[in-house]
Amino acid sequence: MKRDIRTHQMPLILIAEDEGEIADILGAYLARSGMRSVRASDGEAALASHHQLRPDLVLLDVQMPKKDGWQVLSELRRRGNTPVIMLTALDQDLDKLTGLRVGADDYVAKPFNPAEIVARIQAVLRRSAPSGAEVPNGVIRQGPFEIDLRSHDVTVHVEGQGYALTVTLTEFRLLVHMARAPRQVHARTDLLHACLPEGDTQERTVDSHVSKLRRKLEDVGVRGIPATIRGVGYRLLG
Repeated sequence: MKRDIRTHQMPLILIAEDEGEIADILGAYLARSGMRSVRASDGEAALASHHQLRPDLVLLDVQMPKKDGWQVLSELRRRGNTPVIMLTALDQDLDKLTGLRVGADDYVAKPFNPAEIVARIQAVLRRSAPSGAEVPNGVIRQGPFEIDLRSHDVTVHVEGQGYALTVTLTEFRLLVHMARAPRQVHARTDLLHACLPEGDTQERTVDSHVSKLRRKLEDVGVRGIPATIRGVGYRLLG
């Protein structure tokens, strides 16, 4: 009998990792962060657990017995859209690009900081949450912004006029993330994990993207957005 985890408040994370010590550490950090976890020590067990338990997210090691991480990921993508974060000891761009092309949501090379894994899980879960449950008609309206999550169109309203804003994918992610909590101060680290999972790991990269977004907004008459909160990060609206 399948267990419907969606009746619980705490997300269920499937840890597909054949190194017991790493799985133990990850499980402990997840528990401290209010998440439940189950473990699978090989690829076949991971697929069986996914079918039976329907986890909210899979932490998937690339190098596992019976079926490796790429095989498991391919099968998971045939089944549906369960978010997947790949774990690997091979810190090479080719491996990273392969994972993202097959359908991974994020990629972390070993050795890693378990706290960073938790932050990335939280970011991926936020991104993968059904938009219809939180945004009527898939459109976010905050301040001067009208953001269509389905078409990726951004309209900025200034003095009764609507202007179409041309943004990159990263700029769109940043704008959506901040618009969901427009008066919250968003730390650079949070924005990095939520909006640039496949990009540079330097926080200054966030500053660069926000600066470009701000210049585009200034071109249509919107100034001071997003606001810089010195030493912390950014806030979309005051």
